[in-house]
Amino acid sequence: MSKKFKWQWGSFFTGLIVMALGVTMTIKGNVVGTAPWDVLHIGLFKQFGLTIGSWSILMGLFIISATSLYLKRIPKLATILNMLLIGSFIDFFNWLLPEATIFMFEIAYFTAGFFVMSAGCALYIAASLGEGPRDTVMMIIASKGYSVKTGRMVMEVFAASAGWLLGGPVGVGTVILALGTGYIIQPSLFFFRRKLEEIIGESLT
Repeated sequence: MSKKFKWQWGSFFTGLIVMALGVTMTIKGNVVGTAPWDVLHIGLFKQFGLTIGSWSILMGLFIISATSLYLKRIPKLATILNMLLIGSFIDFFNWLLPEATIFMFEIAYFTAGFFVMSAGCALYIAASLGEGPRDTVMMIIASKGYSVKTGRMVMEVFAASAGWLLGGPVGVGTVILALGTGYIIQPSLFFFRRKLEEIIGESLT
C-alpha cells in the first residue's frame, strides 16, 4: 500500500466523519434552521419516518443514479462511499450526541457545527478522490454555462424549498450555512491540500 494511497483515503474518511459530526451538530441546533439539504432530509423524516441519515443516503442514491444516466458514466467509488457513509455517520452521531433543550446550547451546537462541517468538507475534498453526489449536480448545472456559485444556489434553493414544504426547519441558519460555509472551506481546503502534498511529496490536482 503506497504512502499516497494511505494518506489520500485517510484524509477522505476522516473528512467524511468530521463533516457528518458537524452536520449532526447543526441539526441538533436547528432552532435557527439548518443546511438546505438537511432541511429536506428532516422534512422527509418528519413526513415518512426512517431516519435523517437514511434519507441522506436515499437522496444521494437517487442523485447518483440520475446523474450517472445523464452523464453516461459509472460513479467513482469515493462518490458512492460519500453517499453511504455520510448518512450512516449522521445517524450514529445523532444517537451519540445529547439533545439541546436550552436555546443557548442549540446556538452553540449550530455555531460549532458550522465550523466543524466546513472543515470536514475541506478535508475530504483535499484528498481529490471524487466529488459527493450533490456536488455532481452542481457541476452539471455549471456546465450549462452558469457559474458554480449559481449551480450551487439553484440546487440548494430547490432542496430548502422542498424541505420547507415538508416541514423541515428553515431559518436564518439555513442562509448562513448556504452562503457562509464556502468562506471556511476555501482556506481550509488550501491548508489541508498543501499539507497532504507536503507529506505525500506530489501534487494532488
